[in-house]
Amino acid sequence: MTSLTPPGLKNRNAWLHLWLLLGWLALGTGLRFYHLEFKPPWSDEWATIVFSLGHSFRTVPLDRVISAQELLQPLQVTGTTQPGDVIDRLMAESTHPPLYFVLTHLWLKLFSSEGSLVSLWAARSPSALFGVVSIPAAFGLGWLAFRSLLVAQLAAALMAVSPFGIYLAQESRHYTISILWIIASLVCFIVAVRHVRDRIPLPIWIVLVWVAVNSLGIATHYFFALTLMAQMLVLIGVWLADLKMEAIKKSGWAALFPSYWLRIYAAVAGTAIGGAVWLSAWRTIPEDKLVDWIYRGEHLGIAFLEPIGRLLLWIITMLFLLPVEGTPRPVTITSAVVILLFLCWLMPAIVRYLRAPIQGHSSRLEMRIFEGFIVGAIALILLVTYTLGTDLSLAARYQFIYFPAVILLMAAVLAQIWQQSPKKRLAFKLPRYFPAQGKGAVVAVLLMSLLGGLTVVGDFGFQKPDRPDLVVTTMLEAHRLVSPDTPIFIANLHKTHEQTGEIMGLAWEFERMKKQMARLSPNSIVYSPQFLLAHQANEDIPTASQTLHKVLPQLARPFQLWLVNFPTSQEALEARNCARNLNFKRKVYGYHYSLYYCQ
Repeated sequence: MTSLTPPGLKNRNAWLHLWLLLGWLALGTGLRFYHLEFKPPWSDEWATIVFSLGHSFRTVPLDRVISAQELLQPLQVTGTTQPGDVIDRLMAESTHPPLYFVLTHLWLKLFSSEGSLVSLWAARSPSALFGVVSIPAAFGLGWLAFRSLLVAQLAAALMAVSPFGIYLAQESRHYTISILWIIASLVCFIVAVRHVRDRIPLPIWIVLVWVAVNSLGIATHYFFALTLMAQMLVLIGVWLADLKMEAIKKSGWAALFPSYWLRIYAAVAGTAIGGAVWLSAWRTIPEDKLVDWIYRGEHLGIAFLEPIGRLLLWIITMLFLLPVEGTPRPVTITSAVVILLFLCWLMPAIVRYLRAPIQGHSSRLEMRIFEGFIVGAIALILLVTYTLGTDLSLAARYQFIYFPAVILLMAAVLAQIWQQSPKKRLAFKLPRYFPAQGKGAVVAVLLMSLLGGLTVVGDFGFQKPDRPDLVVTTMLEAHRLVSPDTPIFIANLHKTHEQTGEIMGLAWEFERMKKQMARLSPNSIVYSPQFLLAHQANEDIPTASQTLHKVLPQLARPFQLWLVNFPTSQEALEARNCARNLNFKRKVYGYHYSLYYCQ
């Protein structure tokens, strides 16, 4: 059929969409890379960095006094480690598959100087870069799923400014590359379902790509398996509907194994084989204490609703967020109220437009796929939470498994709102007090989402779980009250490399402060503390406290003693002439710390 659109207009539209996509790409890049090294690293990021360098946390001495240089030694870039060392360290000490760590290892080799401490910017930049790539990837998924450039542009825009997406991109972790695998897997999944609808066998090359993407996804993050399970739930629904239709025309094996399903069965089998390699390795994880924090047991009473509430909050942050952390309480409350009012204004339109196909496109199948996928993923998270006592709702980052689908579904809804004139009569009525329709409403949503992205960049939302910067600031404040040459001694209870990472954060922050003060005032002094990682393998045996009391007599007095995440007897310390300073008992993200003065 000959197109009635003039060629010149087609070309202008193509260039318009290209420049618009480049604009979203530039905006998303700026939001992800701006002050990338500004936020303090936390224990999980240290794990990424240490293992990506091919090093081990086990080289950090336990149960004796060490310097900041010894503590930070695993963060030094060396030219002798290889990708095989990365895999060996992960298999011995971590709970994660190796793909992202190997890629980061190669990246750090390119952008770090041998013998120096690793650059935090270099360590975080692969994640930020993968986050940038997710913007055109979302555009591609939107176009393929809905055959609509409007949906594609809105998907790219939402991905560019998403608070949740920016939060994940600024972590030195493997979530953004996992999001790319999810997008690629969803592309193959949608193509497969369309072939079932049209009763056409899936091309072999798509089967191979689908299996490869799924296998790489599991080799990046084990929770990618939940993405595949959510796809499987939708696929089972499609299979049952198709089986019902086939049973009318055929019987027996012919109905169960029509030709257009055989290659999809092969893709499922190939994915199972590819994933089994890494999922079997998961069963041999040695440090199971690393994930103890997500085991919450039974959810009784009002606690039963807490995971559902948390999941709703995390889904909202995929689109909207205003300053709620590190702000005065009135600002936090105002931000929450504004978001709530905005959602009340927007939700009726979202609910209604989810039921309608995009104008000019037969998109009902795709809408149902994304809806079913999101519902399936959330159902799986709740199933694991309630039946296994493993609360996957506790961490926002674990919701990456359905994040791209939320973005695409919201883009499809906004496309319909964009196409609907506020004055045009709808087939269904929207309440007059909820006029979320027309281009202005879409612009309002994008601006609100952009404010959320800026909130994350400004560190007023999705703050790091550990805040060593606040702890070190307090320690330096306390040190000004004593003689400048008074030593600082920091003791931390050790169970796994998570605690090593926490104390590394303090040492890193002290070193950063030293460099900063040296630039501002060459004659200033920032004292380098000494550290103790006191290991405790059994909760019932206070070996960490025993180690601390053995070490204290070895230190030259007077000195300031900081106990960080270290429960011990105040009376026992006072018996060793260590007096507690109640003015410096603090609690911030990741740290519970108190000060003693020993003389």
